Amino acid sequence: MKILNVQQIRELDAYTIKNEPVSSLDLMERASTAFVRWFCNQFVNTRPVAIFCGKGNNGGDGLAIARILSTNNYDVQVFIAEYTDNATVDFTENLTRLRDHLQPCNIAENNNFPILAPHVICIDALLGSGLSRPAEGLLADTIHFLNGLPNKLVSVDIASGLYADKTNQKDNPIIEPNFTVSFQLPKLAFMMPQNAKFVGSWHLVDIGLSEDFIKKVETPYHYTDKRAAEKLIKPRDKFSHKGTFGHALLMAGSYGKMGAAFLSGKACLRSGVGLLTMHVPSCGYDIIQISLPEAMTVTDQDAKHLSEVTDLTSYSAIGIGPGLGKDLATVNALEKLLDRINTSDVKAKLIIDADALNIISENRHLLDKLPENTVLTPHPKEFQRLAGDSKDEFERLQIGIDFAKKHKVIICLKGANTAVILPNGEVHFNSTGNPGMATGGTGDVLTGIVTSLLAQKYEPAQAAILAVHEHGLAGDRAAEQRGQSALIASDLVESLGW
Repeated sequence: MKILNVQQIRELDAYTIKNEPVSSLDLMERASTAFVRWFCNQFVNTRPVAIFCGKGNNGGDGLAIARILSTNNYDVQVFIAEYTDNATVDFTENLTRLRDHLQPCNIAENNNFPILAPHVICIDALLGSGLSRPAEGLLADTIHFLNGLPNKLVSVDIASGLYADKTNQKDNPIIEPNFTVSFQLPKLAFMMPQNAKFVGSWHLVDIGLSEDFIKKVETPYHYTDKRAAEKLIKPRDKFSHKGTFGHALLMAGSYGKMGAAFLSGKACLRSGVGLLTMHVPSCGYDIIQISLPEAMTVTDQDAKHLSEVTDLTSYSAIGIGPGLGKDLATVNALEKLLDRINTSDVKAKLIIDADALNIISENRHLLDKLPENTVLTPHPKEFQRLAGDSKDEFERLQIGIDFAKKHKVIICLKGANTAVILPNGEVHFNSTGNPGMATGGTGDVLTGIVTSLLAQKYEPAQAAILAVHEHGLAGDRAAEQRGQSALIASDLVESLGW
């Protein structure tokens, strides 16, 4: 699913209006009907509704929503913020239509805001995605008023005051909704952690915008939903054997951190790899042999850390990092690994995680040794150490894009809506996962999944996108069974499967 910028959204609307053809007023009616369909499934009609409208097309949506809800036996009040004498044509027409059903109230410059009972559902239709400057005056006062209420609050398309595809300043007045119901496609703003309280739980409704335009329009931003992820999955041939699905090597673990090696190894196995070899310090031999009988184990000469590189010619993918530690011997081993991959006939694809990333951050010359399409899976702090500071998530995303292009690597920037950044500048945001996954070891699970898919000869970009999706999906399954607070990393491993 594509994520478009504000200008592309305007062009999509205009293209649909011209080529369907459909009038802009009828398209607004279609959008409002889709919103109401979602709303009626969420809130029963015994709950009164208060709709706050601006005088642009977002306000026009609000007026149409009010009329349609009224015909569905909802008790509706409408409040129009009189911040300007100018109104759009479609707003004016919908205001005329609404007056056949109910009479709206005006909020004037004296801030005569209504008194609302706590059970009233408020709908924000003040400003839409075309916002070009911060809300001010009466609009800002109305936003502050709504944010101060205890009532449930639903934004139409996007929270009023929130920019769709650029960062807001900290003091900008922005609605803080419980829900955002957006039309057709998600907004880039929805993907940014800094905007969490300005988005709430967001939902898409299909309003029939031109699929032809969406298919042709170019954008670097994408959203990986279930349908997109399923298209990446390779079917298994009836006559496959273990050699068909690759041989992975995981270099992981150190004294006291063998759990990370176990989690990544088991996730690798659960994700369909044909063969798995674990390279661990000798202190981890019994642990891995007992806990992962399906894996083969190669022990390092060092008892507590990885210090050497085994023969790599038989592997189709190599993962390194979980529980690794940053001992000097391990630093040298990582550099030796990169040198050997770059100078020999090793064909294995590489994924780097955790302490291996931290080693690279502290030894910057190793960046130049990363093979093309290496997959990096940093959490935000690891990424900060690797690529530098940023003032907000929009800038951090751009730093990630520039870093991926410069070093020709794939970055899985972990978090809510994990961003998979490709060397060509594309960004694929993930749709699965939940806050219960914010616990130690879940990153090690992701490393195992990516390593497994690379071993099975998925293209690195596809492996990263699919692994991130399935990792989050496993977290969602686990949370359904145990709840988010009780979720631990091994629950994810047991919930894998596709």
